[in-house]
Amino acid sequence: MAERQWLTDGSDYIKKPPGSEAAVKVVLSVSPDHEDCASLQNIFESHWAVIGSATVASALSVLRQIPIPVVLCDCEVSSGTWGEMLDDLSRFPDPPLLIVTSRLADERLWAEALNLGAWDVLAKPFDAGEVNRIVSIAGQHWQDCHNVQLSRTKQRKFPSGPKYMAATGT
Repeated sequence: MAERQWLTDGSDYIKKPPGSEAAVKVVLSVSPDHEDCASLQNIFESHWAVIGSATVASALSVLRQIPIPVVLCDCEVSSGTWGEMLDDLSRFPDPPLLIVTSRLADERLWAEALNLGAWDVLAKPFDAGEVNRIVSIAGQHWQDCHNVQLSRTKQRKFPSGPKYMAATGT
């Protein structure tokens, strides 16, 4: 299980990732509800580290320090909105993908979020399978778009050579 190290300044709750090389397996949860971060940590177990932030401003501060591929932002964030967060993220050189979370995740929110550029919308309380699926796909997409490879990927051998070309016709 991932190391649990929580830092707090009264409003934020942060689980620090073990190192910058692991940043591609980090999720930032922006929510005023501390239970969201705890729930995500339980869902991800050791697959993703979770950093929690109660405000958009503190989340942006974290993102300036750590390259994080996926941000989950609650609709009810107290300072700012998920739309403002999405706009702020677009200014980063390698912007993370934004997933909007809400207790009232209806078709209107889903359509609005996707039309404005969010990756997806997740309903709360979180469904572990759905959260893992959506975040894993988003994380992989971010890695592919930004040419980020994990050490495990670097070790993987891809088929090539005459036999592969003959079998595939390429």
